[in-house]
Amino acid sequence: MASGTKEDPWELKTAPGSSAYTMYRDAAADPPVLVCEVGSTTLKYRLQAVDDLHAWLKGQDGWVPLGAADESKPAADGTVEAWGRSEGNPVGGWYGLRKGYRGRFGMYLPPLLEALGLAELTHDARNNQVRAV
Repeated sequence: MASGTKEDPWELKTAPGSSAYTMYRDAAADPPVLVCEVGSTTLKYRLQAVDDLHAWLKGQDGWVPLGAADESKPAADGTVEAWGRSEGNPVGGWYGLRKGYRGRFGMYLPPLLEALGLAELTHDARNNQVRAV
């Protein structure tokens, strides 16, 4: 498995397996970030999202829908995406840091948790779900 650095990023695929992307940690950034590169687009999420999302999933009762949505669209209640923007999460709002690209938390974070052995993910064409392991 990759080390999750810029030089050795995690190579991931979205839950349906339809899109490839990379992620890596930048612990020196302020705040520390996860950099997600999808083609020529770069998204940034707070690094603490990995531990926070895992902890939240452990507190849920089984499978949770991903609910990925762009920043400009509302996230469905009860989804990973909605939690990643909620004022009730540990950061009190968005884990995404790049304005205009703060969404898609539910698309890009769960596959990383699965790769790290922290979650199990369904891999259907649509409506995928995640649960903590």
